[in-house]
Amino acid sequence: MMTTVALITTIVTVAFALAAFVLFKLRATTAGAVFLVLTLFLALANVKAFQFRKMAASPMTMPLTTVTSAPVKEEDWPPILSSIGSLSAVQGAVVAAELAGVVSKVAFENGSTAKQGDMLVQLDTSAEEAQLRTAEADVELARADLQRARDLAARKVISKAEQDAAESKFNRLQAVVDQMRSNIRKKTLVAPFDGQLGIRQVNVGQSIDARQPIVALTSLDPIYVDFALPQQQLSRLSNGLEVRLHTDAAPGQEFKGTLTAIEVELPEKHKTLVIPGSAISYAPFGDSVFVIEKKKDEKTGKETETIRQQFVRVGEGRGDLVAITDGLKPGETVVSTGVFKLRNGMPVTINNELAPKPQANPTPVDS
Repeated sequence: MMTTVALITTIVTVAFALAAFVLFKLRATTAGAVFLVLTLFLALANVKAFQFRKMAASPMTMPLTTVTSAPVKEEDWPPILSSIGSLSAVQGAVVAAELAGVVSKVAFENGSTAKQGDMLVQLDTSAEEAQLRTAEADVELARADLQRARDLAARKVISKAEQDAAESKFNRLQAVVDQMRSNIRKKTLVAPFDGQLGIRQVNVGQSIDARQPIVALTSLDPIYVDFALPQQQLSRLSNGLEVRLHTDAAPGQEFKGTLTAIEVELPEKHKTLVIPGSAISYAPFGDSVFVIEKKKDEKTGKETETIRQQFVRVGEGRGDLVAITDGLKPGETVVSTGVFKLRNGMPVTINNELAPKPQANPTPVDS
Protein backbone atom coordinates (compact mmCIF):
# COMPACT_ATOMS: atom_id res chain seq x y z
CA MET A 1 0.00 0.00 0.00
CA MET A 2 2.72 2.44 0.98
CA THR A 3 4.71 1.55 -2.17
CA THR A 4 1.68 2.22 -4.47
CA VAL A 5 1.05 5.63 -2.89
CA ALA A 6 4.70 6.54 -3.30
CA LEU A 7 4.62 5.53 -7.00
CA ILE A 8 1.50 7.59 -7.71
CA THR A 9 3.00 10.60 -5.90
CA THR A 10 6.16 10.31 -7.94
CA ILE A 11 4.20 10.16 -11.28
CA VAL A 12 2.07 13.18 -10.33
CA THR A 13 5.19 15.12 -9.35
CA VAL A 14 6.84 14.39 -12.71
CA ALA A 15 3.62 15.36 -14.56
CA PHE A 16 3.38 18.68 -12.69
CA ALA A 17 7.04 19.38 -13.49
CA LEU A 18 6.48 18.78 -17.23
CA ALA A 19 3.34 20.94 -17.16
CA ALA A 20 5.25 23.78 -15.50
CA PHE A 21 7.99 23.47 -18.15
CA VAL A 22 5.49 23.60 -21.03
CA LEU A 23 3.58 26.56 -19.58
CA PHE A 24 6.78 28.55 -19.09
CA LYS A 25 7.63 27.81 -22.78
CA LEU A 26 4.22 29.13 -23.81
CA ARG A 27 4.85 32.21 -21.65
CA ALA A 28 1.93 31.32 -19.34
CA THR A 29 4.02 32.27 -16.36
CA THR A 30 1.25 32.41 -13.77
CA ALA A 31 0.01 28.91 -14.48
CA GLY A 32 3.58 27.67 -14.81
CA ALA A 33 4.43 29.11 -11.36
CA VAL A 34 1.42 27.33 -9.82
CA PHE A 35 2.48 23.97 -11.27
CA LEU A 36 6.09 24.61 -10.15
CA VAL A 37 4.99 25.23 -6.56
CA LEU A 38 2.86 22.08 -6.64
CA THR A 39 5.86 20.15 -8.00
CA LEU A 40 8.11 21.34 -5.16
CA PHE A 41 5.43 20.58 -2.56
CA LEU A 42 4.89 17.05 -3.87
CA ALA A 43 8.68 16.44 -4.08
CA LEU A 44 9.12 17.50 -0.46
CA ALA A 45 6.19 15.37 0.62
CA ASN A 46 7.64 12.43 -1.24
CA VAL A 47 11.02 12.83 0.53
CA LYS A 48 9.35 12.99 3.97
CA ALA A 49 7.24 9.96 3.13
CA PHE A 50 10.41 8.07 2.18
CA GLN A 51 11.99 8.96 5.52
CA PHE A 52 8.91 7.80 7.42
CA ARG A 53 8.87 4.53 5.50
CA LYS A 54 12.55 3.95 6.30
CA MET A 55 11.99 4.64 9.99
CA ALA A 56 9.01 2.30 10.05
CA ALA A 57 11.02 -0.45 8.40
CA SER A 58 13.92 -0.12 10.92
CA PRO A 59 13.58 -1.88 14.31
CA MET A 60 13.28 0.39 17.36
CA THR A 61 16.48 0.30 19.48
CA MET A 62 16.97 1.99 22.85
CA PRO A 63 20.23 3.88 23.47
CA LEU A 64 22.80 2.01 25.56
CA THR A 65 22.98 2.77 29.28
CA THR A 66 26.49 3.32 30.64
CA VAL A 67 27.28 1.35 33.83
CA THR A 68 30.29 0.41 35.91
CA SER A 69 31.12 -3.23 36.45
CA ALA A 70 32.83 -5.40 39.03
CA PRO A 71 33.97 -9.04 38.82
CA VAL A 72 32.64 -11.71 41.14
CA LYS A 73 35.86 -12.67 42.93
CA GLU A 74 36.63 -15.64 45.11
CA GLU A 75 38.69 -14.68 48.16
CA ASP A 76 39.87 -16.25 51.41
CA TRP A 77 37.74 -14.73 54.13
CA PRO A 78 38.67 -16.19 57.53
CA PRO A 79 35.90 -16.14 60.14
CA ILE A 80 36.15 -13.04 62.32
CA LEU A 81 34.82 -12.20 65.77
CA SER A 82 34.42 -8.45 66.24
CA SER A 83 34.27 -6.51 69.47
CA ILE A 84 34.68 -3.00 70.85
CA GLY A 85 37.40 -2.60 73.46
CA SER A 86 39.87 -0.27 75.11
CA LEU A 87 43.64 0.01 75.43
CA SER A 88 45.58 -0.06 78.66
CA ALA A 89 49.30 0.42 79.08
CA VAL A 90 51.53 -2.38 80.34
CA GLN A 91 53.41 0.16 82.44
CA GLY A 92 52.31 3.59 83.56
CA ALA A 93 53.51 5.90 86.31
CA VAL A 94 53.51 9.51 87.42
CA VAL A 95 57.12 10.53 87.95
CA ALA A 96 57.32 12.46 91.24
CA ALA A 97 60.03 14.16 93.27
CA GLU A 98 61.28 12.04 96.17
CA LEU A 99 62.85 15.06 97.87
CA ALA A 100 61.90 18.73 98.09
CA GLY A 101 63.93 21.25 96.13
CA VAL A 102 64.07 23.94 93.45
CA VAL A 103 63.82 22.98 89.79
CA SER A 104 67.01 23.99 87.97
CA LYS A 105 66.45 22.20 84.64
CA VAL A 106 63.63 20.53 82.69
CA ALA A 107 65.13 18.20 80.08
CA PHE A 108 62.03 17.03 78.12
CA GLU A 109 59.27 18.38 75.89
CA ASN A 110 55.57 17.81 76.45
CA GLY A 111 54.40 14.67 74.69
CA SER A 112 57.88 13.46 73.78
CA THR A 113 59.23 9.93 74.23
CA ALA A 114 61.81 8.94 76.81
CA LYS A 115 64.22 6.03 77.14
CA GLN A 116 64.94 4.33 80.43
CA GLY A 117 67.54 6.39 82.34
CA ASP A 118 66.96 9.65 80.43
CA MET A 119 67.09 12.69 82.70
CA LEU A 120 63.74 14.44 83.01
CA VAL A 121 64.17 17.10 85.71
CA GLN A 122 67.18 18.33 87.68
CA LEU A 123 66.71 19.90 91.13
CA ASP A 124 69.22 22.33 92.58
CA THR A 125 71.94 20.45 94.53
CA SER A 126 74.41 23.24 95.28
CA ALA A 127 73.83 23.10 99.06
CA GLU A 128 74.10 19.31 99.17
CA GLU A 129 77.31 19.35 97.10
CA ALA A 130 78.91 21.85 99.53
CA GLN A 131 77.92 19.71 102.50
CA LEU A 132 79.25 16.65 100.67
CA ARG A 133 82.70 18.20 100.29
CA THR A 134 82.80 18.90 104.07
CA ALA A 135 81.69 15.36 104.87
CA GLU A 136 84.27 13.90 102.46
CA ALA A 137 87.01 15.89 104.25
CA ASP A 138 85.85 14.53 107.61
CA VAL A 139 85.94 11.00 106.16
CA GLU A 140 89.53 11.44 104.99
CA LEU A 141 90.58 12.66 108.47
CA ALA A 142 88.73 9.75 110.10
CA ARG A 143 90.43 7.36 107.67
CA ALA A 144 93.88 8.67 108.71
CA ASP A 145 92.96 8.44 112.43
CA LEU A 146 91.77 4.87 111.92
CA GLN A 147 95.02 3.87 110.23
CA ARG A 148 97.07 5.32 113.12
CA ALA A 149 94.84 3.60 115.67
CA ARG A 150 95.41 0.26 113.94
CA ASP A 151 99.17 0.77 113.99
CA LEU A 152 99.20 1.74 117.67
CA ALA A 153 96.90 -1.13 118.59
CA ALA A 154 99.25 -3.54 116.80
CA ARG A 155 102.13 -2.31 119.01
CA LYS A 156 99.90 -2.56 122.11
CA VAL A 157 100.14 1.21 122.66
CA ILE A 158 96.34 1.74 122.75
CA SER A 159 93.56 -0.55 123.77
CA LYS A 160 91.24 -2.48 121.48
CA ALA A 161 88.36 -0.24 122.58
CA GLU A 162 90.13 2.87 121.29
CA GLN A 163 90.69 1.18 117.90
CA ASP A 164 87.01 0.19 117.75
CA ALA A 165 86.02 3.78 118.48
CA ALA A 166 88.17 5.03 115.56
CA GLU A 167 86.63 2.46 113.22
CA SER A 168 83.10 3.41 114.35
CA LYS A 169 83.80 7.11 113.72
CA PHE A 170 85.11 6.38 110.23
CA ASN A 171 82.11 4.16 109.31
CA ARG A 172 79.65 6.77 110.63
CA LEU A 173 81.23 9.59 108.60
CA GLN A 174 81.39 7.35 105.50
CA ALA A 175 77.66 6.64 105.91
CA VAL A 176 76.99 10.40 106.03
CA VAL A 177 78.87 10.81 102.73
CA ASP A 178 76.92 7.94 101.12
CA GLN A 179 73.61 9.44 102.23
CA MET A 180 74.54 12.86 100.83
CA ARG A 181 75.51 11.31 97.49
CA SER A 182 72.21 9.40 97.47
CA ASN A 183 70.24 12.61 98.11
CA ILE A 184 72.07 14.32 95.24
CA ARG A 185 71.24 11.44 92.92
CA LYS A 186 67.58 11.57 93.98
CA LYS A 187 67.41 15.20 92.89
CA THR A 188 68.09 14.05 89.33
CA LEU A 189 64.78 12.59 88.16
CA VAL A 190 65.15 10.01 85.34
CA ALA A 191 62.70 7.90 83.32
CA PRO A 192 62.21 4.51 85.04
CA PHE A 193 61.28 2.83 81.72
CA ASP A 194 60.74 3.56 78.02
CA GLY A 195 57.51 5.37 77.30
CA GLN A 196 55.49 8.39 76.23
CA LEU A 197 55.66 11.52 78.36
CA GLY A 198 52.63 13.64 79.13
CA ILE A 199 52.36 17.30 80.09
CA ARG A 200 54.95 18.59 82.55
CA GLN A 201 53.62 19.99 85.81
CA VAL A 202 56.68 21.96 86.98
CA ASN A 203 58.76 24.86 85.66
CA VAL A 204 62.36 25.99 86.07
CA GLY A 205 62.81 27.96 89.31
CA GLN A 206 59.76 26.41 90.94
CA SER A 207 60.11 25.14 94.51
CA ILE A 208 58.50 21.73 94.84
CA ASP A 209 57.69 19.46 97.75
CA ALA A 210 58.52 15.79 98.20
CA ARG A 211 56.21 13.46 96.21
CA GLN A 212 54.99 16.31 94.02
CA PRO A 213 54.00 14.99 90.55
CA ILE A 214 56.36 15.98 87.73
CA VAL A 215 55.05 14.27 84.56
CA ALA A 216 53.09 11.16 83.55
CA LEU A 217 55.02 8.38 81.76
CA THR A 218 53.21 5.60 79.87
CA SER A 219 54.71 2.64 78.04
CA LEU A 220 52.85 2.04 74.73
CA ASP A 221 54.92 -0.86 73.42
CA PRO A 222 53.75 -3.46 74.25
CA ILE A 223 50.18 -2.54 75.16
CA TYR A 224 47.21 -4.43 76.62
CA VAL A 225 43.83 -4.65 74.86
CA ASP A 226 40.73 -5.28 76.96
CA PHE A 227 37.63 -6.50 75.09
CA ALA A 228 34.70 -8.84 75.57
CA LEU A 229 33.17 -11.57 73.37
CA PRO A 230 29.96 -13.61 73.77
CA GLN A 231 30.28 -16.66 76.00
CA GLN A 232 29.16 -18.88 73.10
CA GLN A 233 32.45 -18.13 71.30
CA LEU A 234 34.65 -19.33 74.17
CA SER A 235 35.26 -22.76 72.66
CA ARG A 236 36.62 -21.16 69.47
CA LEU A 237 39.27 -19.11 71.28
CA SER A 238 42.72 -20.21 72.35
CA ASN A 239 46.10 -18.72 73.10
CA GLY A 240 48.06 -17.70 70.03
CA LEU A 241 45.14 -16.53 67.84
CA GLU A 242 45.97 -13.50 65.71
CA VAL A 243 44.35 -10.22 66.80
CA ARG A 244 43.97 -7.29 64.39
CA LEU A 245 43.27 -3.82 65.75
CA HIS A 246 41.86 -0.85 63.86
CA THR A 247 41.35 2.68 65.15
CA ASP A 248 40.27 5.91 63.52
CA ALA A 249 43.04 7.66 65.46
CA ALA A 250 45.69 6.14 63.16
CA PRO A 251 44.20 4.65 59.96
CA GLY A 252 46.41 1.93 58.54
CA GLN A 253 48.92 2.21 61.38
CA GLU A 254 49.50 0.75 64.81
CA PHE A 255 46.99 1.83 67.47
CA LYS A 256 47.46 5.16 69.15
CA GLY A 257 44.75 6.64 71.26
CA THR A 258 41.23 5.25 71.65
CA LEU A 259 40.59 1.79 70.28
CA THR A 260 37.40 1.51 68.22
CA ALA A 261 37.33 -2.10 66.99
CA ILE A 262 39.06 -5.43 67.62
CA GLU A 263 38.88 -8.39 65.24
CA VAL A 264 39.84 -11.89 66.32
CA GLU A 265 40.87 -13.97 63.28
CA LEU A 266 40.19 -17.68 63.56
CA PRO A 267 42.73 -20.13 62.09
CA GLU A 268 40.52 -21.85 59.50
CA LYS A 269 39.74 -20.18 56.15
CA HIS A 270 37.18 -20.78 53.42
CA LYS A 271 36.57 -19.48 49.91
CA THR A 272 34.03 -16.65 49.68
CA LEU A 273 32.45 -14.93 46.68
CA VAL A 274 32.83 -11.19 47.10
CA ILE A 275 31.23 -8.24 45.27
CA PRO A 276 30.87 -4.51 46.09
CA GLY A 277 27.96 -3.73 48.38
CA SER A 278 26.78 -1.05 45.93
CA ALA A 279 26.00 -3.79 43.38
CA ILE A 280 23.12 -5.18 45.45
CA SER A 281 19.54 -4.03 44.98
CA TYR A 282 17.76 -4.61 48.29
CA ALA A 283 14.02 -5.29 48.19
CA PRO A 284 11.40 -6.87 50.49
CA PHE A 285 10.83 -9.73 48.04
CA GLY A 286 14.54 -10.53 47.74
CA ASP A 287 17.97 -9.05 47.13
CA SER A 288 19.32 -9.10 43.59
CA VAL A 289 22.17 -8.01 41.33
CA PHE A 290 22.46 -7.36 37.60
CA VAL A 291 24.80 -9.79 35.85
CA ILE A 292 26.42 -8.48 32.65
CA GLU A 293 26.32 -11.01 29.81
CA LYS A 294 27.20 -10.96 26.11
CA LYS A 295 24.23 -11.51 23.81
CA LYS A 296 24.57 -12.26 20.07
CA ASP A 297 22.04 -10.90 17.58
CA GLU A 298 20.84 -13.84 15.44
CA LYS A 299 20.27 -11.62 12.35
CA THR A 300 23.39 -9.40 12.37
CA GLY A 301 25.73 -11.63 14.37
CA LYS A 302 26.76 -8.59 16.45
CA GLU A 303 27.46 -9.10 20.17
CA THR A 304 26.07 -6.64 22.71
CA GLU A 305 26.30 -6.54 26.49
CA THR A 306 22.99 -6.92 28.26
CA ILE A 307 22.05 -7.30 31.91
CA ARG A 308 20.18 -10.09 33.65
CA GLN A 309 18.63 -9.68 37.07
CA GLN A 310 19.84 -12.39 39.42
CA PHE A 311 18.51 -12.96 42.93
CA VAL A 312 21.23 -13.66 45.49
CA ARG A 313 21.67 -14.51 49.13
CA VAL A 314 23.79 -11.94 50.96
CA GLY A 315 26.27 -12.96 53.66
CA GLU A 316 28.75 -11.08 55.82
CA GLY A 317 29.86 -7.57 54.92
CA ARG A 318 33.36 -6.15 55.39
CA GLY A 319 33.99 -2.54 54.51
CA ASP A 320 32.82 -1.88 50.93
CA LEU A 321 32.54 -5.61 50.12
CA VAL A 322 29.76 -8.13 50.71
CA ALA A 323 29.93 -11.92 50.66
CA ILE A 324 27.47 -13.79 48.40
CA THR A 325 26.49 -17.23 49.65
CA ASP A 326 24.17 -18.20 46.79
CA GLY A 327 23.20 -16.99 43.30
CA LEU A 328 26.54 -16.12 41.66
CA LYS A 329 29.53 -17.96 40.22
CA PRO A 330 33.24 -17.00 40.25
CA GLY A 331 34.23 -15.02 37.16
CA GLU A 332 30.83 -13.46 36.49
CA THR A 333 30.59 -9.68 36.14
CA VAL A 334 27.96 -7.58 37.87
CA VAL A 335 26.89 -3.95 37.63
CA SER A 336 28.59 -2.23 40.56
CA THR A 337 26.80 1.16 40.71
CA GLY A 338 23.50 2.72 39.68
CA VAL A 339 21.47 -0.49 39.87
CA PHE A 340 18.28 1.38 40.81
CA LYS A 341 17.92 2.78 37.24
CA LEU A 342 18.25 -0.57 35.43
CA ARG A 343 15.76 -3.17 34.28
CA ASN A 344 16.12 -6.76 33.25
CA GLY A 345 17.33 -7.40 29.67
CA MET A 346 18.37 -3.86 28.75
CA PRO A 347 21.62 -3.31 26.78
CA VAL A 348 24.49 -1.50 28.53
CA THR A 349 28.00 -0.28 27.88
CA ILE A 350 30.75 -0.54 30.52
CA ASN A 351 32.86 2.43 31.60
CA ASN A 352 35.00 1.89 34.72
CA GLU A 353 37.19 5.00 34.43
CA LEU A 354 35.54 6.71 37.43
CA ALA A 355 34.40 3.57 39.23
CA PRO A 356 35.18 3.51 42.99
CA LYS A 357 37.64 0.91 44.27
CA PRO A 358 35.89 -1.19 46.94
CA GLN A 359 38.05 -2.29 49.89
CA ALA A 360 37.57 -4.62 52.82
CA ASN A 361 39.17 -2.07 55.15
CA PRO A 362 38.46 1.37 53.63
CA THR A 363 40.21 4.44 55.05
CA PRO A 364 38.25 7.54 54.01
CA VAL A 365 40.25 10.77 53.96
CA ASP A 366 37.88 12.60 56.31
CA SER A 367 37.29 9.70 58.69
